[in-house]
Amino acid sequence: AFNIQENYGNGFNSTPLAIAAGDLNNDGYLEIVVAYDDTDEIDVLVAHDTKSFGKQKTYLTGSRPSSVATGDFNNDTLLDIVVVDMYDDDVSILLGYGNASFAHQSIYSTGSGSIFVAVGDFNNDRVLDIIVANTMNNT
Repeated sequence: AFNIQENYGNGFNSTPLAIAAGDLNNDGYLEIVVAYDDTDEIDVLVAHDTKSFGKQKTYLTGSRPSSVATGDFNNDTLLDIVVVDMYDDDVSILLGYGNASFAHQSIYSTGSGSIFVAVGDFNNDRVLDIIVANTMNNT
């Protein structure tokens, strides 16, 4: 059975495009990362418990974030965020500090028309990999 839906406003008039979840502050509760249409930023909603979130924290990304994922990309045991910047043909990686706050973005070039990101250990080397779907060159 599901609980009654809770709505969380974003404070501005923009449509959410993508979400991801992860325990970004190591308290046992999942935070939510949201990417919005026509912005250059993401929001992190910090969980107070299993039923409520605090005010969102905003982080700058590249142009028009279209997909987000969480994972430990630098092997420090803290979750980080990867964001596809659709209009820039790159991804932004925001390294986590373990308290639901993040360093300024590092930018990595991708193929043309980047739109979606997924993470996993695709080559079995025990290092998390990032894959990006690109619409312009069919990759």
